[in-house]
Amino acid sequence: MFRNFIQNKGIVAKYTLLLIAGLTVALQVSAQYAGYKSVNDLAAFKKQFATQSAKVQSITSDFVQQKELLALTETITSSGKFWFKRSNRVRIDYTKPFTYRMVMNGDKMLVKDDQKESRINVKSNKLFQQVNKIMIDCVQGTILDSKDFTTRVFENDKTYLLEMTPVSKTLKEFFQTIVLNVEKKDYSVKSIDMNEPSGDKTTITFSNKVLNAQVADEVFAL
Repeated sequence: MFRNFIQNKGIVAKYTLLLIAGLTVALQVSAQYAGYKSVNDLAAFKKQFATQSAKVQSITSDFVQQKELLALTETITSSGKFWFKRSNRVRIDYTKPFTYRMVMNGDKMLVKDDQKESRINVKSNKLFQQVNKIMIDCVQGTILDSKDFTTRVFENDKTYLLEMTPVSKTLKEFFQTIVLNVEKKDYSVKSIDMNEPSGDKTTITFSNKVLNAQVADEVFAL
């Protein structure tokens, strides 16, 4: 999920993270988020979102990632499997059209493909700390408490849409906004839209989600 991020900035050679954004202004909201309206009581939504998300102890899901590059007319599509377990444990396995694994377990990260694997101490790099925190906050439902973003919330009959604009200079280099689509039925993330300052866009859509099933700790072994 974070492949493009690492490769483009040269932080870990040959590896990439995926990432995030899409800055909008008030006059563009109705066009960009067609069918959505602003949530009137943001405090009540924030409380409910945190309460429902806190009930989720684990997630297992398939995902499809679509990368739209401004320089190309085609969309690059990849897919794989996603696992989450409280607290601070995430695993992402790309299986098509390549194999690639990223595991985050506390302050440690493993990045692996067919040729090489790297282990990273997240504490040693401020940017990695922020990326790790964003990922965990998104799946744990604590993203609205993050001081790294300003957030606006919209809704339609079935989903909430959370538009998060980065505040810090570091994050602004990589993301314009993170846009989460959250299902009202269980407050789980349905999709993530990521629009980069360059104009590139990445969309990840989750399917076949299973919440609170037993997930072995070995899944997140480094």
